[in-house]
Amino acid sequence: MIPATPCKLRARKVDFFYGKTQALYDVNLDFPESRVTALIGPSGCGKSTFLRCLNRMNDLIRGTRVSGEIILDGDDINSARMDVVSLRRRVGMVFQKPNPFPKSVFENVAYGLRVNGLNKPSELADKVEESLRRAAIFDEVKDRLRAPALSLSGGQQQRLCIARALAVDPKVLLMDEPASALDPIATQKIEEGIGELKSRLTIIIVTHNMQQAARVSDRTAFFYMGRLIEDGDTETIFTKPRLKQTEDYITGRFG
Repeated sequence: MIPATPCKLRARKVDFFYGKTQALYDVNLDFPESRVTALIGPSGCGKSTFLRCLNRMNDLIRGTRVSGEIILDGDDINSARMDVVSLRRRVGMVFQKPNPFPKSVFENVAYGLRVNGLNKPSELADKVEESLRRAAIFDEVKDRLRAPALSLSGGQQQRLCIARALAVDPKVLLMDEPASALDPIATQKIEEGIGELKSRLTIIIVTHNMQQAARVSDRTAFFYMGRLIEDGDTETIFTKPRLKQTEDYITGRFG
C-alpha cells in the first residue's frame, strides 16, 4: 500500500459535453502529489477528454462545456479568474505524437523560458541543460543543440517535448499516450524518465498499454463509457480489483 500523500489535483462531479453529446459523467478523482496516475480504458471511454480537462485544453474546441470542480492547489481551474496561460505553465502536457517546433533543439526548450522573460544567455543555457537532463536526453543531443529538432528520431523528439514542458517548472505533467508511436527501446527510456520525474512532479498518463500502466504508475483509474468505474493503487487494481468489469478489461476479456 502506497503511503498517503497530499492531494495535488482534485476532480469533483466533472461532466463534459461536446455540443449536446455528453462525454464524461460525474467524475470524482484525486491525484496525489509526486505520484504517477494512469488513466486506462477502451478507446472512446473519455480518458483523454478528462485529461484535457485538467489544463483546459478542451477550451480550444468550439462548443464544448464542462461542469463540476477541478481544484489545483486550492484553486478552481475553471474559475473565470483563472489565467489559462498561467494554468498551462503549472499543468504541462505531452501529446501522443511528438510535436517539436521547427526550431533548433536548444530553441525548442528555451522557447517557453524566453516567453516568461528569461533571456540571459548563461541562465538560459543552464535551464535548457537541466530540462534536457530531466527528460533523459541531454547526453544524446549535447553536441546537436543547434541542429533542427525535426532531425531527431521519434523517441528523441518525444523526450525533447517532455524537456520543453519541464523547462517552465510545471507542478503537474499530463501525458497522453506518450509512447504509443515509439519502438520498445524509446518506450523504455520514456518510462524510465517518468520514474525519475515523479519525485518532483505529479504525473497523469493516459495509456492503452496495461503492462505500461502496471510498470510506471502508483495509482490507476479505469474509465468506461465516460464514467470512472474504479480507481485505487495500481497493485490492487491489477491484482484484486473490486469490480468484475475492471478485471475483465485488465485481463483482456473486453476492450
